[in-house]
Amino acid sequence: MANTLLPLEERNLTPDQVEQLDRRRRRGQLFLTLCLQCFVVASLVTLWAGQDWTLSPGWMHPMVYWDAIMFAAALFFGVVGVRLRRGSTEFISY
Repeated sequence: MANTLLPLEERNLTPDQVEQLDRRRRRGQLFLTLCLQCFVVASLVTLWAGQDWTLSPGWMHPMVYWDAIMFAAALFFGVVGVRLRRGSTEFISY
């Protein structure tokens, strides 16, 4: 009897296809972990970025740029991680 918890397209996969699917989902979990780490670092760097934004002269705001890059990286890793992890109904722990 087929496992009804699986989506229709995943019910008749070969072992190699299942292995490839698991690798994709593990990579998605890794990207979601990187998203969380980038978001935490960016949130902490925001404290210094606000000070840098108000006290640094002209266009020299390295902490603001670093903060923007970290938030962009968190967004990128989050979107890609969710896309790679789609279809998974279980929690993967390393």
